[in-house]
Amino acid sequence: MARFGTFGRLVGGVAGGMVAEGARRWASGEGISARDLILTPGNVQRMTDRLSHLRGTAMKMGQMISLDAGDFLPDELSKILATLRDQANFMPTRQLDQVLKSEWGPDWRKQFRWFNPRPIAAASIGQVHKALTRDGEELAIKVQYPGVAKSIDSDVDNVMALLRVAGFAPPELEMEKLMAAAKQQLHEEADYTREGQQMALYRERLAGTPGFIVPRLHQGLTRGSILAMSFEDGVSIEDLGNVPPERRDEVFARMIRLVARELFDFGVMQTDPNFANFRYRRETGEIVLLDFGACRPVDPAVANGYRKMLAAGLEGNAAEVLSATIEAGFM
Repeated sequence: MARFGTFGRLVGGVAGGMVAEGARRWASGEGISARDLILTPGNVQRMTDRLSHLRGTAMKMGQMISLDAGDFLPDELSKILATLRDQANFMPTRQLDQVLKSEWGPDWRKQFRWFNPRPIAAASIGQVHKALTRDGEELAIKVQYPGVAKSIDSDVDNVMALLRVAGFAPPELEMEKLMAAAKQQLHEEADYTREGQQMALYRERLAGTPGFIVPRLHQGLTRGSILAMSFEDGVSIEDLGNVPPERRDEVFARMIRLVARELFDFGVMQTDPNFANFRYRRETGEIVLLDFGACRPVDPAVANGYRKMLAAGLEGNAAEVLSATIEAGFM
């Protein structure tokens, strides 16, 4: 009910803002359009505030739409989604304790020398804490926000309904397909046991490959809504703008080789392009790979289509590139 209340307050606040703005424009003799009434600074701020408090699906939808269709969106919505992508609300300490007790038992603290209750990072459906086990292992503990998994479908529907009502849904965006893809991806990402398995597989696949770090899964502490792994330090990969060009080029080349291995070797790809999923170690030049919840199998036909396109491109055969693109269903 609290989640419905959040949307109810949002709709009520937006409606009130529209009435106030309409009255102001009428009194001043200005023209009135529905879009202008909705996209007032006050309403934009109301949408941002309310959606950010949902903490889960709304923020993930913001990430997906902003990344997939940013060129089609009104500037006001792009700003809302960018804000949702960059911010998060942490769980209150008491709520965090309740989640950990439900998963690890009432004496969960005895497993650690210390557990930092303040998150070191917050994602769309969870937050990350740093901890030190009794045997001296430094861990990153990802804890899922309560209720996220159960509310995914309704939250996606509500966010899309809001976009339509506000006139934010661009005609170029295939909304039904996006909603279906969002629900599928979010349900997969909400299963931390599955993500842990994918992380372990990536660590195995990249064993012996220089330049990449994949956290080690801590199986004993991992649950459906808790993912425990070795803590791997690094800075945002966006900081590569401050390193020498030759180092930057080498890192990008390594990432391209990883994508090629995902397509043609692993048969699995990490499909979330969020920069927060990649960290960089300045001292060694290594890339830390994080967040494997969006790992998806690669259709062999898709991989073959890319293979044909790349081969034709390397040969400089434009006609074959076009033919392979059409054959793969990309056009």
